[in-house]
Formats: sequence, C-alpha cells, structure tokens
Amino acid sequence: MKKRDFLIAGAAAAAAALPAASVRAQGATYNWKMATGWGGGPLMDIGSKAFAEKMEQFSGGRFKIQVFPGGALGNALKVPDTVKNGVAEMGHTWIGYDWGKDPTTVLFGGYAGSFDTERMLHWLYEAGGADMQRKYRDEADGIVSIPMFIRTAEAFLHSRKPVKTLADLKGLKIRTAGAWLEMAKDLGAAPVTTAGGDVFPMLERGAIDATEWGTLYENISMGFHKVAKYIIYPGVHQPTAPFELCINKEAWAKLTDADKKLVETIAKLVTFETWLKIGQEDAKALEFYKKAGNTIIELSPEVQYAGRKIGLDWAEKVAKENKYPWFAKVHASQKELDALWKGAAGWRTVKVKG
Repeated sequence: MKKRDFLIAGAAAAAAALPAASVRAQGATYNWKMATGWGGGPLMDIGSKAFAEKMEQFSGGRFKIQVFPGGALGNALKVPDTVKNGVAEMGHTWIGYDWGKDPTTVLFGGYAGSFDTERMLHWLYEAGGADMQRKYRDEADGIVSIPMFIRTAEAFLHSRKPVKTLADLKGLKIRTAGAWLEMAKDLGAAPVTTAGGDVFPMLERGAIDATEWGTLYENISMGFHKVAKYIIYPGVHQPTAPFELCINKEAWAKLTDADKKLVETIAKLVTFETWLKIGQEDAKALEFYKKAGNTIIELSPEVQYAGRKIGLDWAEKVAKENKYPWFAKVHASQKELDALWKGAAGWRTVKVKG
C-alpha cells in the first residue's frame, strides 16, 4: 500500500471509531449486577434483560449490567434488601412482595382494588405516582425506586380443579402474593406464597391446587398449563401489575445527571414496551391453551364483584387506620385519578351502530 493510501485508510478508520470513542469519553463506565426475582420467562427476557441490553446500547457500551436469576444473589422475594446491602447495584422486583412490612407497596404494585393498566400508567407518569414511589422507597427503605415493566390483568388461576363460583374457592390451596394473601381468605381460599421458581413443582405434585402468577401470555413459559388443566380468568385479584427497578443509593449517587436520566428513560421505555408486547400476546394465548387441551373458565360475576369489593374495602380500611404514613396519601392520589377518569368510556369511546 502506498503511503498516501495508507494515510487515507488510517484516517477513515479513525473517523469510523470517533462516534464510539466520543460516547465513551462522555462519561464513566459501569459494571453493575442486577438481582431479580425471576428464573426466566417474559419478566426476565423482555423486562430485566431488555433493560440491561438497552442500557448498554444507548450508553455506547458504558453500562454493562449482568442480570442474575432469582436466588442467585439473595432471597428472590427480598431483592430490595440485596440492593440496599450492596450485593447488587440494582434489582428488578415486584414492590408488592413487601406488603407484610408496609401495605403501601401494593398500591404501587397493584391489588384487587386497582384501576386498569392504562389508568395506572397515567397515574404513574402524568399524575405524580412515580414521584411518590421514589420518595416513599427513599424514606421507608433507603433505596432508589423507578417503575419498570407493567402487565395487563393477570390470569386468575391455573388450577387442577375447576373454579367458577365462590363455592369452588372454599378451601382451595392457591399460591399467591401481596395483599391477595389476606383477601383470598375472605373468599374462603387457603393461600400460601412462594418464589416463582417453586411454583411449578408445587403445582405438579399437588402441594397446591392452583396458582396465579402473570398474564395468560406470561404463564405459557411457566408451563402451568401442563400440570393444571383449568385456566380461569379474569384476574380480579390483579387488574394491573407495575414492577420496580430498585437501585443502591450509593451507586446512584455516583452517576451523572445525564446517566440518571438515561436509566429513568430506559426504564420507562421498557415499561411501555412490555405493556404493548404482553397485550398483543395475551390476545393470542387463549387459542394456544385451547389447542393444548386446557379448559377455559370465566369467573362468575359474583366472584368478580366480591373480589373487587374486598380490595376496595381493604384499602379504605387501611387508609382510615392511618398506621402507615404513606398509605393514605398514595390511596388518595389514586382515588383522585379514578374520579377524574370517571365516565371515560363515554367520552373516549365512539358508539356507532352500523
């Protein structure tokens, strides 16, 4: 190669490397660990791992986040403790797992009295919900908290027994989590809780009669339909379920303002992408289950009404007791949005007979 050609080739190579080098020069590099509560499935693939991949992509490679399955770095149901203790810089969990310590968490994570996912998204991002969640977690648990991942209404149960009426729920051993552990008792069920990785074997060997977990689509990867013939909907116990990205405060403090904004933006992007993905795949899931030989059952109106009422009554009761400083404030904020959206089906829906 002639000297002139060599210099041109070298200049071209240097120019091609400029964007990546420029991005790297704009900030520090990070090698972080993320603890999760999941062994796999959509929560891991389109949630935790998708966040890590997008952070690396949009930071120009400066963020490297290693995602660990539930239990690898600590108790899968206590990811916030793992993060606060510095075992991992960040974690992905459902905030409602902490309901026993403070029921305020299920207001952020969804419960039987919640509004639907569209309203929840508006409350989080347009009505101050995400800011309240950040302040609450900072004050109560000393971690940074950001919404990340949201699902549509869950399947009510994958069950070894048919369930349609209140009578069918009497004595039914179900795996669940959050405030529904208490509420399900009011419907006559016998609830227990366990980490996600233990649910399938418990259902398979009959240690539990039924389980709730995620939406119709999400539960395909869990395989519950293989050992439980009956699929019951709708998920009155969980009309929506936002999840949480929690971050160690010391690790967060080391980020520049621009990098903090990047984390928040990617978490929000993942949240909206999961809503869209899960909604589309849920629409296909019932046909999948039918072809797999499952029996699909719609809950009777009495069960749907009773479950919703139990949730609403529970929230009103806890708010009035005022044992938890944040509960009444968050509950009041959500009720404000609910009142604002009252009658939304009228002014948002075109009713034309053709």
